[in-house]
Amino acid sequence: MSHIIVEDLTKTFRVAERGDGPFGFLRRRKREVHALRSVSFSLREGELLGVIGPNGAGKSTTIKILCGILEPTSGRCEVGGLVPWRERIRHVARIGAVFGQRTQLWWDLPVADSFALLSDVYRVPPTEYRRAFDELVALLDLGRLLTTPVRQLSLGQRMRCEIAASMLHSPRVLFLDEPTIGLDAVAKLAVRDFVRVLNRDRGVTVILTTHDMHDVEALAERVIVIGHGQILADGTLASLRQNVLGERRLRIQFAEDVGDLAIPGTNLRQRSGRSVELSFDPRETPAHTLIAAIAARYDVEDVHVDEPPVDEVVARFYARHELEAR
Repeated sequence: MSHIIVEDLTKTFRVAERGDGPFGFLRRRKREVHALRSVSFSLREGELLGVIGPNGAGKSTTIKILCGILEPTSGRCEVGGLVPWRERIRHVARIGAVFGQRTQLWWDLPVADSFALLSDVYRVPPTEYRRAFDELVALLDLGRLLTTPVRQLSLGQRMRCEIAASMLHSPRVLFLDEPTIGLDAVAKLAVRDFVRVLNRDRGVTVILTTHDMHDVEALAERVIVIGHGQILADGTLASLRQNVLGERRLRIQFAEDVGDLAIPGTNLRQRSGRSVELSFDPRETPAHTLIAAIAARYDVEDVHVDEPPVDEVVARFYARHELEAR
């Protein structure tokens, strides 16, 4: 049974624009912007969905409607049987949300005081709050940060605290809107590990929007691509990769310079000294057949087979659908 249901969701904004001529600011006109156009999908409890697309595609608008922040122009949306914008108080008590460029913590208060205030806002019983607090501090390694004012935290430290704050009331659904934006590699890994624990070990339903394709590759079982306010693809990352760029990459380190290469079923991508990278279609030429043929003709030191980088796959998908990755 679906825990989140979205059917024909549409959102239109009216935007004021300056009129023509030197006194155009006196003659403003209205223009309609279609942020979402008949978006439909469903999500089972415990699923992790990655939502990707260029800026302005409609990702954040979708998340804000699901959180109850925005009301759609038309369409149906339910999260756990509740309509988010109509039953907002009951709804927000059952969800957690993290927006990468917004904070729910009090800027001048120590982290622990912000957590305590949020527990009062959500009316979390003291015993449940203490249990959740201890678990989150341990999982996200927040012990040294609890007495530090939020304004003194680094971006990575603050984001770990933001995620902990969103989980203090033990929600069953977590919305993450670009949670790793601007984070360094160590902080990104910490966030990904925690999201993985929440989803796989605790069964929390997660919807993640991001521009970092490594977040999607590391976490998402299912991916939706949104562009021009519409869903352009919905499936696994593997199926997206296969449909967009089915080739694989073969990197070879030869024992000596082999001169010109003419290997049937491959295209030369790049070459540097004795190192060569080829592309091939595994449906036409299996990797083991290709490697065996090369090893029979040349002295090979090392061979490595790779999928195309997920960033390249998504960039080609955007180009195919004339999406601008801004």
